[in-house]
Amino acid sequence: MLDTYEALREYRDMRLQSALYGHKELHALHDRLITRTFRLARRQVAKEQGDPPAPFAFYLMGSAGRGEQSVWSDQDHGILFSGEDHLQGYFLRLGEEVSRGLEVVGYDRCEGEVMASNPLWCQSTVRFKEQIRSWLEAEDWQTLRHFTIFFDSRVLHGDPVLLEEVKAHAFSQLHKAPHLYKRLYENMEFMKKGTGVFGQLLTEQTGEGKGKINVKETVYFPYVNALRILALCEGIYPPSTLERFRALLSYYPSLSEYEDDFRKLLEYRIQWGRDADHYENVHLISPSILDKEEKRLLKRWMKHGKQLVSETRHHIRGGG
Repeated sequence: MLDTYEALREYRDMRLQSALYGHKELHALHDRLITRTFRLARRQVAKEQGDPPAPFAFYLMGSAGRGEQSVWSDQDHGILFSGEDHLQGYFLRLGEEVSRGLEVVGYDRCEGEVMASNPLWCQSTVRFKEQIRSWLEAEDWQTLRHFTIFFDSRVLHGDPVLLEEVKAHAFSQLHKAPHLYKRLYENMEFMKKGTGVFGQLLTEQTGEGKGKINVKETVYFPYVNALRILALCEGIYPPSTLERFRALLSYYPSLSEYEDDFRKLLEYRIQWGRDADHYENVHLISPSILDKEEKRLLKRWMKHGKQLVSETRHHIRGGG
C-alpha cells in the first residue's frame, strides 16, 4: 500500500522507466505521485490539528504547473485559502508537511522557496490579490518574476475557483496598466545563446555542466516564455504551453509553425534526460550522445525559439 512517503518513493522508482516513453505518461506519473503525497500530508496534519478550517486550493507552479516536468523535478507549489488571515498557520503547517513529503518521494525543495511552506505562497485569496497588485505596481525584476511564476499555475487538489478568482484579478490589473506587458517581456527577454557564429552547438564553460548543453535555458525557455507573455496579453488561463499554443492560434496564426517543434522537444527532452541521476543535471546533455539528426533538430529549435521571441517582441511593442 502507498501509505507512506517512502512507499511512494519506491513506487516512483519502479514506475519511472515505463513512463519515459511519452510526455503524457510522465506527466501523469508526476501528478499521481504529488497528489498521493499531498493526501498523506493532509492526513498527517489532520491528526495533529483537525481538518482544514476553510476551503483551499493546493496548486502547482513552474514546470509542474505547466505539466511539462522532465524525469526529475523540484518543488513549486502554493496554497490559497478563503477566510481570515489567522488561518494561515494551519495551511503553512500543511505546506511544510507537503514539502517534507515530496522531498522524501524524490522532489528537491525549491532553492527559491517557491513552496506552500513559505508565507509568500500560502495566503488567503484576499491577501494574495493584494500581493499581486503590489508585485505589479513595484515593476521590478524580482516582483515581476514572482508574478510570472504564479501565472504558470493549476490546482491539483481543492477548489479551482479560488485560483481562477486570483488570476481574474491579475488580468484586471494588467488591463488597467497595459505598459506592464512590455515590462513583463523585458523581464524574460534574455536568452542564453545555444549556437556560435559558425553554427556550432555551444556548451557550458564552468560548473557541473561544463562541456554540456543546457537544453532548458537554450532551447526550452524561449518557447515557454514567449507563449506565457502572449497568454497574459490575451487573457488565456491554462498554464500548459501546448494549451496556450492552441488557445492563441486564432490571435497569432504564425504560432502553428512553432507548436510542432515544441511538442517534439518535450518528447526528446525526456529521452535525453532519462539517465540523469538528480534534478541538477537533468537538463544538461553531452553533445557526444547526440546523433547527426538530433544535433540538427536542436539547432532548428534554437533558431525557431529565437524567431518566436522576436515575433513576440513585435506583438508586444504594438506591431501585431
